[in-house]
Amino acid sequence: MKRSSGELLFDLRIDRSLPASVTLQVYAALRGLILAGDLPAGRRLPSSRSLALDLDISRTTAVAVYDRLLSEGLIEARTGSGSYVSAQAGTDLPQEIIGVEPPPETLTTRLSTTIGAASQRFRQRLPHPHQPRAFVTGLPDFDSFPLAIWARLTASHWRSTRGRILGYTEPEGDPDLRRAIADHLRANRGVSCDPEQVFITAGAQQAFDLIGRVLLNPGDPVWFENPGAIGARNSLIACGADLVPVPVDHEGLDVGEGLARAPAFRLAFVTPSHQHPTGAEMSLARRAALLRAAYDCDGWIVEDDYDGEFRYDGRPLPTLKSADRADRVIYVGTFSKNLFPALRLGFYIAPPPLVDVFSHLSRAFLQGVSLDSQAVLARFIAEGHFATHLRRMREIYAARHNAFTDAAAARLTGLMALPSRPVAGFHRIATFAHPALTETGVVPGCEAAGLVVSGLDRFRFGPDPCPAGLVLGVTAIPPRAIQRGVDVLASVLEAQISGQISSPPGSARPPGRPA
Repeated sequence: MKRSSGELLFDLRIDRSLPASVTLQVYAALRGLILAGDLPAGRRLPSSRSLALDLDISRTTAVAVYDRLLSEGLIEARTGSGSYVSAQAGTDLPQEIIGVEPPPETLTTRLSTTIGAASQRFRQRLPHPHQPRAFVTGLPDFDSFPLAIWARLTASHWRSTRGRILGYTEPEGDPDLRRAIADHLRANRGVSCDPEQVFITAGAQQAFDLIGRVLLNPGDPVWFENPGAIGARNSLIACGADLVPVPVDHEGLDVGEGLARAPAFRLAFVTPSHQHPTGAEMSLARRAALLRAAYDCDGWIVEDDYDGEFRYDGRPLPTLKSADRADRVIYVGTFSKNLFPALRLGFYIAPPPLVDVFSHLSRAFLQGVSLDSQAVLARFIAEGHFATHLRRMREIYAARHNAFTDAAAARLTGLMALPSRPVAGFHRIATFAHPALTETGVVPGCEAAGLVVSGLDRFRFGPDPCPAGLVLGVTAIPPRAIQRGVDVLASVLEAQISGQISSPPGSARPPGRPA
């Protein structure tokens, strides 16, 4: 900093290689000097012409910098005299902390009691690479989505009236979409509900969060399948729930064990049509017992029907909601699996006793989901494209499950065992058939070989035993890529058995789409 003719000239450094504009760099530097007290109140600044000359910038840039400082009240302009540091500059912050940067080790982040305790129990969700490859879970086949139809419906929506496309949406969801979902569920999933019971959310995850915040007090016992879905578990933990791990067998959630561990549960989370991750289908006897238990203790049931429409050896199983005569089941669905994840649309069906509660809270503090995606999806369903897409995807996914079954029979025999339960959903479970195979050894080996896999133990959170094995997604990639993925997986397993944990030869290119 130097003086010339009684005015300040600033030797400020400007780095034109930075992405930040010159205007922003000069503004930030001057603002920092003012707030730090290096330019005290009342100090005269150079004219915009002098500042431009000293810093080798345009006068337009200098004027823009002064205008921004003036708008923030950091400087003031005096007619015929020039620009001065404002008398109010820096008075909003205690002088002893202006410009002080404490060492990183002294910084503290105070969390709420609930989220602070919950964050220690969160488990990271599964990775989802942008380019699908074997054996990523939870991803549909992107190449089979009818983008041309979606684009046409989107263009049609944006030709609607401006009030329709640019205004606020209803917090509970677009009425047309709520009606379309209710009609679809009634015809295809056996769920009888009114459109007013349908609430649109930004994916199923938000639905779990809202349900937990509305129905749970910190410490309330919640039955949760063990092993079970990671995302839903994190949401309920964040709400302060006391998760009670309830074991799962070939009939689904063990209701008797749940009653033994927490008879007065407030909420039960289940995936009855295709248990996540084991794939078990909840038997009719277990469903009846669960509905009875919820009724007896005045509890609620959250049914996550995340992929219930994808069963490949017959009609999809009926939902638990369709058998609910006591209005205890909150049904949650998502379009991330049957359409595409980037849509970020889900929904929940509130039982009649909870409709007014959820409607009131939605209007109190929710802004609703993007209207354009809701409007396009409503037409996609109403015009029959959704049902057509589901039928087509069932055929495609059935072929991919068959391709995996055939490849596994040829390459994984003696290494892994596939359960014999009906084939459904987006993934398969394979347990280790050789004592030398462990998840801690196989999973890193698969990652090094370019595969995306997850161990079954990742989904366990309680003391109940869980078989050692892998969760393998088979829907996101075509049959040839599935075959290559199984070959690589077999090589990894054989390498671990023989004590060679390194990546198998020829596995540098991850198995995914055909070359």
